[in-house]
Amino acid sequence: MRAFQRRTPRTLALAGAVTAAALLLAACGGTDDAPMTGMDHSGSSASAAPSAPDASAGSFNDADVMFAQMMIPHHQQALEMAKLGDGRAEDAGIKKIVAAVEKAQDPEIRTMKEWLKGWNKPESAGMGHSMAGMMSEQDMKDLAAVKGKDFDRKFAELMIAHHEGAVEMAKQEQKDGANAEAKALAGEVVRAQDAEIAELRKILDRL
Repeated sequence: MRAFQRRTPRTLALAGAVTAAALLLAACGGTDDAPMTGMDHSGSSASAAPSAPDASAGSFNDADVMFAQMMIPHHQQALEMAKLGDGRAEDAGIKKIVAAVEKAQDPEIRTMKEWLKGWNKPESAGMGHSMAGMMSEQDMKDLAAVKGKDFDRKFAELMIAHHEGAVEMAKQEQKDGANAEAKALAGEVVRAQDAEIAELRKILDRL
């Protein structure tokens, strides 16, 4: 019994140490679980970030980049065509379309340039006049050479083709793009330019 009693404090101490170690491991396990949970939530927040409305901060793919790179020069040519209307256009409807193009497309160009800057992508895709709806240099010269009803008629014909090209590119972006803001702008292009195409066709019917 004495031997047993002499060993008891040592045994209790060992048991206490084991218990303490077990408690420490359990505590460590709990501590590890908590940060992991926090990291999971943090990861979820990070994955949700691309849906933010700021296009340059959100996710994007090659389709978004191509849309911006192609639509910038496409819009720029539409602005060049609209500027030719000054002193040449005669029809009130054509003048209205000219003003609408200038009002909408210049801000859109600036927006798309900001996207590409934020994405670290070049502004140009090098497509030039090969894009859908783009006018040739001769088309632009022919448009600049006429005035009055002749200008109105040619402008309507060329701008219908130009808008149809823009709508085609915008629909492709809606289908293949990943960036929410880029797809929203594409939707606005489709809406606005489809309406202008319909109006231009009405103008042609009466000219």
